[in-house]
Amino acid sequence: MVNDLSNKLVISAALAGSMTMKSQNPAVPYTPEEFGEEAKKCFDAGATTVHIHARDPATGFSTPDLDRIRAVVSAIHDKAPEIIINITSSVGATVEQRVAPTKTFKPLLASLNTNSMNFSLGNFKTGEVVANADGVFRNTFHIIQILSKAMKEAKTKPELEIYDFGGLYNILFLDKQEGLFEHPLHFQFVFGALGGVPFALQNLAGFLNLMPSDSSWSVCGVAKDQFKAGLCAAAMGGHIRVGLEDNIRMPDGGKAKGSWEQVEWAVKVTKLAGREVATPDETRKIFNLLQ
Repeated sequence: MVNDLSNKLVISAALAGSMTMKSQNPAVPYTPEEFGEEAKKCFDAGATTVHIHARDPATGFSTPDLDRIRAVVSAIHDKAPEIIINITSSVGATVEQRVAPTKTFKPLLASLNTNSMNFSLGNFKTGEVVANADGVFRNTFHIIQILSKAMKEAKTKPELEIYDFGGLYNILFLDKQEGLFEHPLHFQFVFGALGGVPFALQNLAGFLNLMPSDSSWSVCGVAKDQFKAGLCAAAMGGHIRVGLEDNIRMPDGGKAKGSWEQVEWAVKVTKLAGREVATPDETRKIFNLLQ
């Protein structure tokens, strides 16, 4: 078996997100202690990065409060010191709130969303928008540039979240600015969000054909798109994100016992594809983390 970085696959776990609640799956973490325990289980299962949206333990809602984020980061460091923490830049009513975690904690990785879009919850069988029907996820060119510059200053690698082709073209346009982004870029292709593109081979192929050839890339998918995208990424040289932020279930339809159980699935897929699960040090090299 080839033993080089091209054969290594990074598994990331998104532990909570902004929308998934304990009422949907009790394993969704709210408290710092729960985040720490879940991160440790994910690391032991094979994940080398965890993506976090801190929650208000009293309400379960995501929060931009820096003290709550600090408590979550600290709990994860205590329980799983080797795991790489990826902090969201999407939470907050203002740009200042969204950029503050990057400036404060200087994580190795942070998500950077790439386009404004409708963002709601829907029933894909009936076409009914069931929640957040007026939701608009604002990621203007102004916001993208502010976040990117802050990440560069903090030596934080932007994980460029691509929900549709417009987001990818936005980044290709902004990348013409000298020094806005550090190369090689790292893309995460997000499939199945209402307002974005669903998973399809032609959509993934289109993204791969457009991105700069030296880029690294991973996939995440909402609900069943998580498994479809992950299977293809393993076979095609990409990396996989799983976790309860994106999907509360396993391939058989049963509720996941935690994000760690989906990590175990990703490990199996990695091996079936003839690849090896990356270590934390290998992940740093693959994603070109700057710190």
